[in-house]
Amino acid sequence: MGAVFGGSSKQGSHAVSFLLGAALPTALLFFLASDRLGGGFPTISSSWRGDGSISTARQAAGAANNKPATHALAAGSDGRGAAPTQDHEVEFAGLAELLARVATEDRTVILTSVNEIWTRPNSLLDFFLGGFRNGEDTAHLVDHVLIVTVDAASFSGCKAAHPHCYLLEVKSMDMNRAKSFGSPEYVELNWLKLSVQQRVLELGYNFLFTDADILWLRNPFQRISVYADMSCSLDNSKMAPTLLDCENNIGFYYMKATNRSVELVRYWRAARARFDGNPNEQVVFSNIKRELISKLGVRFQPLETEYISGFCDFQDHLDKVCTVHANCCMGLENKVHDLNNIAADWKNYTSMTPEQRKERSFKVTPPRKCRNSMGWV
Repeated sequence: MGAVFGGSSKQGSHAVSFLLGAALPTALLFFLASDRLGGGFPTISSSWRGDGSISTARQAAGAANNKPATHALAAGSDGRGAAPTQDHEVEFAGLAELLARVATEDRTVILTSVNEIWTRPNSLLDFFLGGFRNGEDTAHLVDHVLIVTVDAASFSGCKAAHPHCYLLEVKSMDMNRAKSFGSPEYVELNWLKLSVQQRVLELGYNFLFTDADILWLRNPFQRISVYADMSCSLDNSKMAPTLLDCENNIGFYYMKATNRSVELVRYWRAARARFDGNPNEQVVFSNIKRELISKLGVRFQPLETEYISGFCDFQDHLDKVCTVHANCCMGLENKVHDLNNIAADWKNYTSMTPEQRKERSFKVTPPRKCRNSMGWV
């Protein structure tokens, strides 16, 4: 289990420890009650109002960098203004009912999102769902996957492959322009997905968000700490002195439904206004993760690439890996090709006995096409 950063580490005297020990049962009950979500959380629209006013979380995020939190348009590289940084007109009709059907007994859902191209036959959605069916202790988890779509075409493609699909209705945004990778609208769409996740937390559900270009081989919940508010994957867990210093990859992260986690997402979304240009959600998160720990008391767990792996820090053995992310890769065809090789290797690996795996020193096919797409040797 990886290290968890954040939370109180102060220690008192022996006398204080004795008194705390005597009061521990009552204190524990109070802690568990206060740490869970209470009723009456504001809606998404009330924390990101469209009338020009700014929520408390947004004001705090702006003040932390001595910059005013504004709703100014961010200019794209082509000179056009991107969509405003405040909420678009987003509806969550039917989400609560769908979550109740999809969630596990402990109110946990697995979230992902797809576009229309990814839902086509033999594209990423097929590999994603196939990973659950062919993985180790993962087949039962596919029933708890909720796929978020953003237009009628992707919703239709999703329904053809999976029973639990949700159409995020955004009436104030041109979704056709959002399909262009890297466009201002594309970046805006990724920020809008955070609004869905915030709503999931407010409704009292834990979630594990996973990009659809991730192949599940083993149950990753075994690597997630029960003490963490948020557990997040890394691009590489060996490139910095500590795991907290490593670059996070928000293509895979778990959040527990606590008061802190809801405030985390609000703070994260609000912090966007502090940065120039049109930063994506991962850039902003990387810049504020220490603030989340120090100011909000968030308990944060970086997930080591030895278990939550990817092409950025490729693991050529399959004895420990739970998931493989086709990150550090440009081009859908390259992702599909290299993930297909991993899936084939996994099938061969699981057909062997433990003795055969050791004797043959089984290694995984490197993601050559993805490496070439990045200009790597």
